[in-house]
Amino acid sequence: MFVWSKLSAAKWSDAWEERFSGSTDATLVISSFPGKQTIRVEAYCATEKRAKSIQKEWGGSVRQLKQQNWAAHASQAPPPVKVREKFVVCTARTNAELAKARKAFPDREIIAVPADMAFGTGHHATTATVLRLLVDLAEDLNKSGKPWRMADLGCGSGILAIAAAKLGASQVWGCDYDPAAVRISKENAERNDTPKVSFTRIDVLKWQPKKTWDIVAANIFHDVLEAAFPQLIQSVAPGGVLMLSGILRTQAKDCLAAGKRAGFVVQKTITKGKWVTALGTVKA
Repeated sequence: MFVWSKLSAAKWSDAWEERFSGSTDATLVISSFPGKQTIRVEAYCATEKRAKSIQKEWGGSVRQLKQQNWAAHASQAPPPVKVREKFVVCTARTNAELAKARKAFPDREIIAVPADMAFGTGHHATTATVLRLLVDLAEDLNKSGKPWRMADLGCGSGILAIAAAKLGASQVWGCDYDPAAVRISKENAERNDTPKVSFTRIDVLKWQPKKTWDIVAANIFHDVLEAAFPQLIQSVAPGGVLMLSGILRTQAKDCLAAGKRAGFVVQKTITKGKWVTALGTVKA
């Protein structure tokens, strides 16, 4: 076993939990210290490769531990998530597991997203909220009879892009800074019979949008959102919708204020637990 570790400010505890949400090959442990504003963040991994990939992304250090009772650290598969009357999101990996899920929910379409390092299995508040909003938006767009396109920024597992394709989007593209997320998203697109969805490794802060999209979903941490608002605004088609998530409730006021200054017009905010999701348009 290998363990990655890093010291962090205590205020980022929730953000670290989100980063590792749904992971089964990296078990997160956060240790706090009485009277201190610092926490120790650790991720226990079965392989050195996984630990090193976390180190490459977030810094910190990696050390080897004696292999012992690794199975005790493994997360149990979370229950399926129902999204409106349309989807059931589950962690099925094999064809047999998919068939079992389809039999259990014959009236809903299955989205299978095994829990991997790239989070986004539909169980976290941020992903679940955006999925529900996406279903509602797609219903209205499909009624209009006009083709629509969707971009998934910070795709994670690819779940939002996959859902958009199943909801009838004519073109879907997702991107992520993490190459592992891009790889996993491609695998999940194949698994869910949406192979035409494309995924690219991109740093959204350096991204220069060359086209616009009717729906842009950005489920990214608040600090990245704030820095990337110029790019996000440019990527939304006239009359299109921008959805923001990954924002802690304590961060929402400042984050949305930054969005407003950039031209984001908030139409709706949804708070679920600690997390806020915002939906809106862009000033012409």
